[in-house]
Amino acid sequence: MPEDHLPVLVALGFALALGVGMLWMSVYMGSRSGGRIKLSPYESGAPQVDRSRKRISILFFLIAIDFVVFDIEATFLFAWVAVLREGGWPLFGAVMVFVLLAVVGLLYVWRSGALDVLADARRYRR
Repeated sequence: MPEDHLPVLVALGFALALGVGMLWMSVYMGSRSGGRIKLSPYESGAPQVDRSRKRISILFFLIAIDFVVFDIEATFLFAWVAVLREGGWPLFGAVMVFVLLAVVGLLYVWRSGALDVLADARRYRR
């Protein structure tokens, strides 16, 4: 039994040694040049104009959650398509139920107006 796990343990040991080695090299061999200007926040090619502790609208998080949910659903569909021939009709039925539930979820999000938050955010910004 332990000889079955030897390749996995060797791979984990190699990954751990590689990670620790790279961290050690960056700490002990890297340059440390810094100053007030170099350590100041900088984003998108423009210096920071206002404070970084701004309130973020909840609309941003609603869009992010919707994106994650539907992205995970698409990932499940890709996995099911890869094994659809071996699964036969029962798997096809399960995929169709999943797609139906995803469409119902999308219709709910659409009807609730969660997809219109970008237009609302632009309107409130003015």
